[in-house]
Amino acid sequence: MKKFTIAIGSDHAGYAYKEKIKAMLLADGHTVRDFGTTSDAPCDYPDFIRPTAEAVARGEFERGIVLGGSGNGEAIVANRVKGVRCGLCWTEQVAIWNRSHNDGNVLSLGQRTITEEEALKIVRVWLATPFEGGRHLGRIQKIDA
Repeated sequence: MKKFTIAIGSDHAGYAYKEKIKAMLLADGHTVRDFGTTSDAPCDYPDFIRPTAEAVARGEFERGIVLGGSGNGEAIVANRVKGVRCGLCWTEQVAIWNRSHNDGNVLSLGQRTITEEEALKIVRVWLATPFEGGRHLGRIQKIDA
């Protein structure tokens, strides 16, 4: 599998999975920068998610992963950043569609909605799935316009 540069960030409710995912990514040979948070102490997710998404949008990282309790707020914050196409994924199939149909460059996960094992599998399949292009390319261009 291709090795990526990956920005990762979470709030307190996604902290435990962020640490597990980060360890897996590093073990797999990816380059990872952790934008926080650094514990499970209550915090505000935009403080960590926006810098993660902005780093992807600036091209400093090829992909981004954001985590929270449900992943919904994190996806909303990330998608406020121009150039980010963040998808909330809860199954491997949804992750495949996010990449193959939407050319997703940021993945959002909810620690309270899926198991740790599912989260790790989703990350791996999301990273391995290419964008199909074709009929989807025009749609992506409309999103980014």
